[in-house]
Amino acid sequence: MAWFSFLKRKINTTEEPQMKKFLIVGLGNVGLEYENTRHNIGFSIVDALASKYEVSFQPTRFGAMAQIKIKGRLLMLLKPDTFMNLSGKAIMHWVKAQKIVPEHLLILTDDLHLPFGSIRLRTKGSHAGHNGLKSIEQELNSSAYNRLRFGIGAPFNPNHQVDFVLGTWSEEEASQLPERLGQCVALTEAFALQGVQRTMNQFNGN
Repeated sequence: MAWFSFLKRKINTTEEPQMKKFLIVGLGNVGLEYENTRHNIGFSIVDALASKYEVSFQPTRFGAMAQIKIKGRLLMLLKPDTFMNLSGKAIMHWVKAQKIVPEHLLILTDDLHLPFGSIRLRTKGSHAGHNGLKSIEQELNSSAYNRLRFGIGAPFNPNHQVDFVLGTWSEEEASQLPERLGQCVALTEAFALQGVQRTMNQFNGN
């Protein structure tokens, strides 16, 4: 049985309706050498959220966490410190510890196959070779989880894919990044307030 199915059945009778909890996970790698790299866009999105609500990240189990409240919703923003390849370990711990139902989990990740700055919200899908998503799928025993994919694609030498993904933004990309991060922040807020289907209709393609 998929762990998600067991959790959903167990929690539906216990979750307190007055404060819905959401786990928003930005994928990335810890360390100065990875700051502002394409692969760390997940970290950048949760940083932008925390900055808007003037909260800071504090060390916690398997990473750093900040919390924001939006109209009766508690959003727990997580930056795992397990490095990308073991992201699922941190997520599995926190969905269990906080009893997060599947609909309230959102993963923020980079996508090499989308044009720079494009955003796609999906409720399921293949990991497409992304090591972070592969780890999450293995730990949750499911590919049916919400993910926001942020496009980092651009013409590059296929023999240097790793260098591109772990590289920093170009000058042109960096100039457009604040607006794109703003869209991701708005999408995440909408996800918590109005649900994934309405949010997909509103933001996908932007």
